Amino acid sequence: MNNRDQQQQAFGKLLDIMDEIREKCPWDRKQTMQSLRHLTIEETYELGDAVLDNDLPEIKKELGDLLLHIVFYAKIAAETNSFDIADVINGINKKLIYRHPHVFGDIKAETEKEVARNWEKLKLKEGKKSILEGVPKSLPALVKASRIQDKAACSGFDWEKPEQVFEKVQEEIKELQEEVLNKNNEKMESEFGDVLFSLINYARFLKIDPESALERTNKKFIKRFQFLEKESIKAGKQLTEMTLEEMDVYWERSKIFYK
Repeated sequence: MNNRDQQQQAFGKLLDIMDEIREKCPWDRKQTMQSLRHLTIEETYELGDAVLDNDLPEIKKELGDLLLHIVFYAKIAAETNSFDIADVINGINKKLIYRHPHVFGDIKAETEKEVARNWEKLKLKEGKKSILEGVPKSLPALVKASRIQDKAACSGFDWEKPEQVFEKVQEEIKELQEEVLNKNNEKMESEFGDVLFSLINYARFLKIDPESALERTNKKFIKRFQFLEKESIKAGKQLTEMTLEEMDVYWERSKIFYK
């Protein structure tokens, strides 16, 4: 592991490299904040994938890619004298100190819940009119639902026990089934959304990240399905020509390898 001086030197070298490529590389010189946006989102998802896989070498690599983007945005802003990387770092330093009065001040917060509640109170003091203002509008719906529920819970608007939330899940499923029987598409969609929202809330009480849980299931399904495809080819069969019963034989076998 590097000491603090080595870490600072490495960061300084990155800033020097950024200055150099911004000046001399045609591609880097052409970039704007707008052109970088979709690339930054892509890098963030790649980091998320590496974290889910617990692939530490890949996490290190993706953190570097993301750090490059942060430095790149600051460099572009510095060119118009809007702000630079020091302003970015000083800003987050100031915010972290302000929002951790239990560390840097005399406020007491013994539990994670107390810390989260104090955090939201401080954000309201900063001028936010609603606790939910901090949830980005462009977040994927599943992640957004999770963040909305986290923030609402910080204000005390929450269930007391996981059992209560599970009862709510069952209630929402029952209401969905009623609308399915009524064949009302608009209400079915509404009730289906309520089922998902309540399940995400239940995940929070079980201390499960619903986004990670679903993505792990996605990965598992892909591996099992690809196993099914490979095994059917080995047997000289095409999936489109197989019955569900025949497919199920390979599917059940895939579960031995991908749990």
